Amino acid sequence: MNCVVLKHDNEHKGICYVCIRARIEKVLHLILMTAKYYQKELRLRPFSRGFHLITSQIVNALPEIESINAGMMQVFIKHTSASLTINENADPTVRVDFESHMNEMVPENASYYQHTLEGPDDMPAHIKSSLMGASVQIPITNGRPNLGIWQGIYLCEHRDRASGRNIVITIWGN
Repeated sequence: MNCVVLKHDNEHKGICYVCIRARIEKVLHLILMTAKYYQKELRLRPFSRGFHLITSQIVNALPEIESINAGMMQVFIKHTSASLTINENADPTVRVDFESHMNEMVPENASYYQHTLEGPDDMPAHIKSSLMGASVQIPITNGRPNLGIWQGIYLCEHRDRASGRNIVITIWGN
């Protein structure tokens, strides 16, 4: 191996770029080879308009999460009129206040909406979905989502009469 010295002084005695790169590549290879990856698509039952806790459905859908000591979980919703977020899981009035506030921020029947063929709740649902987001990421620690004591995963249903929703859950780690 041809060494390329980046720094040479009396203290470091030379740092070889080629040797460092080889060590980094070896460590990355070991990490990738030992990491576990799991993915599942979950069909949620229809929910009424509003904010609904779905943490237990998400965790129960992938029992393999228990095999991850340190990793990440991504939850993604495959729809444009519903969203996901993480917030308080204890007081149900938080979810009521979320719905009330979102309806004030993004009203139905705004005169400037052009996308109106699917009903007065459709365009506002698309806007709310974009504001709230289509995915959340949660660290996994010792086989469990590492959420705060008062945190839960919400399905934010923005339509009056939605069908079930499809969620993709991906976990990875070691």
